[in-house]
Amino acid sequence: MRTKAIGAALLGFSILLIIALSMVKISIDSQSASLCSFYQEKDLDMSQCPAHKNNTSWIMTLLFGIAFLIMGIGGYIFIQQEKHAVTAPRFSDEKLDEEEKRIFELMKHNSGSAYQSDLIRETGLSKVKITRVLDKLESKGLLERKRRGMTNIIVLK
Repeated sequence: MRTKAIGAALLGFSILLIIALSMVKISIDSQSASLCSFYQEKDLDMSQCPAHKNNTSWIMTLLFGIAFLIMGIGGYIFIQQEKHAVTAPRFSDEKLDEEEKRIFELMKHNSGSAYQSDLIRETGLSKVKITRVLDKLESKGLLERKRRGMTNIIVLK
């Protein structure tokens, strides 16, 4: 949740920065136009006009680029946090009995997947008991069984 707030803050900051830069750009453009019109009225050489010699346009372009980069980073952080929040399973360990906790922890230790035959061997529980425990965990939405030949592969959700 904190990462989502950081992403939202970066998005908000970048929008405010773009608005402020736009106002500064409009002001600079109107000042440059006034200066150029002054030079034209006095029949002075336009190549001598200070508005044509400054680097303000490059600086403004760079600042707009930075603002859009911040906006992109903020949007990416905000969206990534949303994806993780949707896919992360939430449950309470307290709702699991001892055997369910044991199998669930064993599954987490095995990178989230294991063959059912391996769980039988590692826990020492009978095939029937493992099947019943896996049924309970599957009904709670914590894992799923996939048939592979003569055995099942168990995968955490």
